[in-house]
Amino acid sequence: MAQTATPSNQWNRQEKKYTTEIAQLNPIQKPLVWVGVIAALILFISIVSVTTWTQGILFIIGLGFGLALLYARFGFTSAFRRLISVGNVQGLQAHMLMLAVATTLFAIILSTGFSFTGQGPQGYVFPVGLSVVAGSFMFGAGMQMGSGCASGTLYTVGGGKSSMVLTLFGFIAGSVLGAYHIGFWRELPSLPAISLAESTGFGYFGGWILQIVIFLGIYGLTLKISKKKNPPRMKPLATTTGLKKLWRGAWPLLLAAVILGLLNALTLTIRGNPWGITSAFALWGSKFLQVFGVDVASWTYWQGNDALNKNVLADSTSVMNFGIIIGAFIAAAFQGNFKPGKIKPGIAAASIFGGVLMGYGARLAFGCNIGAYFGGIASFSLHGWVWMIMALLGTYLALFIRPLFGLKNPSPKDSIC
Repeated sequence: MAQTATPSNQWNRQEKKYTTEIAQLNPIQKPLVWVGVIAALILFISIVSVTTWTQGILFIIGLGFGLALLYARFGFTSAFRRLISVGNVQGLQAHMLMLAVATTLFAIILSTGFSFTGQGPQGYVFPVGLSVVAGSFMFGAGMQMGSGCASGTLYTVGGGKSSMVLTLFGFIAGSVLGAYHIGFWRELPSLPAISLAESTGFGYFGGWILQIVIFLGIYGLTLKISKKKNPPRMKPLATTTGLKKLWRGAWPLLLAAVILGLLNALTLTIRGNPWGITSAFALWGSKFLQVFGVDVASWTYWQGNDALNKNVLADSTSVMNFGIIIGAFIAAAFQGNFKPGKIKPGIAAASIFGGVLMGYGARLAFGCNIGAYFGGIASFSLHGWVWMIMALLGTYLALFIRPLFGLKNPSPKDSIC
């Protein structure tokens, strides 16, 4: 006689699909919520006063990115680490959904030239050369050492993780160093920029079909990996019931994936380019060096770019980054989770080292996990796929180095990862 599964067993199997669970939440940190809201209002008014309403809208979109990233703890670094170390595929599956949403919308926007501001949309399609290969490998290793990618660094800084402040400083330093060396890397052998839509002759519809097939293929592969490895599931995040979960509890990972895809497409229609993060780090660091008399304007990286001569609020990437940090801060305060702590020496060293690797690698690879991986693939750029492969290889290497700095890797024996 066949054994009937008990409700508890059915629940245990079903529970593995979820990334949130109803649990007791920390009290709202009301003073911090108000600090975040007031800071957002002041910065928004300043941006609109100094620049344009378009910049103000991009700042608001940045707030949206920060909220979605923090509430879902949406990770690129952790997704790659869980996949390589124990075969947990939940994060990568969320990436595929996010990329599918963005690719679909990007195909429509890029093929029609749709724009809310009159700024013709241009995707992130860049050459595939040794600089991309080396830079994305460095970035993959660096994000595992720094315990966060570009988006992860910003939203965890806003969320109150102390070590990520060091990662951010390292990120800025590495970005400046990469900008200084960019002339050397750009002279190395390289293929031209290749679009899977335009360079192949498929067009955006054909390119869209091709990428959707790839996404489905990767998703199918993740199912096989999960079945074979039977990995520990991601630790579910605490949430609540009803409408309160919008600002108090965690958001499901797949919901955040859809929101991120939508926001990236919205960014494309407003500023004419997809979401990016790390170019702002090179700008901030270069402006800092200018104060001390360093002639950064003579560097190859800054030739033909007048951003150094403008207010930082005129840089769309910068204002979006500010929005991410503040949005994450507000979300963490609503959840009662903004609690900076002490930093162990090993983790401090790893954070700085990882940040420098990411900053340097991002300049070489035409972007980070957002500009190159997310924005590149959504723009049908071959360099985005190369970035993904090399960042996974960098992640594999870093898993052997992390324990030397006191950083733990997921284990197949863990109940959660």
